[in-house]
Amino acid sequence: MENYTMEGRTYRYYGQEAPLYPFGYGLSYTTFRYRDLVLSPSVLPVCANLSVSVVLENTGLRDSEEVVQLYLRWEQSSVPVPRWQLVAFRRVAVLAGREVKLLFQVLAEQRAVWAQDWRLEPGTFTLFAGGQQPGQKTRAPSEVLSARFSVTGTARPLHSC
Repeated sequence: MENYTMEGRTYRYYGQEAPLYPFGYGLSYTTFRYRDLVLSPSVLPVCANLSVSVVLENTGLRDSEEVVQLYLRWEQSSVPVPRWQLVAFRRVAVLAGREVKLLFQVLAEQRAVWAQDWRLEPGTFTLFAGGQQPGQKTRAPSEVLSARFSVTGTARPLHSC
């Protein structure tokens, strides 16, 4: 094998074509609402981690669990990257009519791209939080929130951070 690119070989690199059964696919016995997605800081140095919080509310009549998923999208990159990358997920039990505030940490290494070695690059990124992948169409409604953040500095090898 001489061509090691992933383009056209896995759904993460197919472009706009959605996978038949994406991560988190399924039905629920209740409904959830996401709100108050907060990224801190919204501008961070190239080697810094990102703190994320989001509120999940069970708006249905039954106690249930939700798999909260965080995806990262590079808005511009020097090399091909996935449409979005799963960077965190957590299964959370929420009582009917209640809400929980969830805290996540997105590590700098999760923003690294492969360019002959793992590198961190400055730029603009979008973080998605919800019960499914961004743009996913399912029979069970689930919203996906998004927020942008910027990374400043110069590109550097991941091992130098």
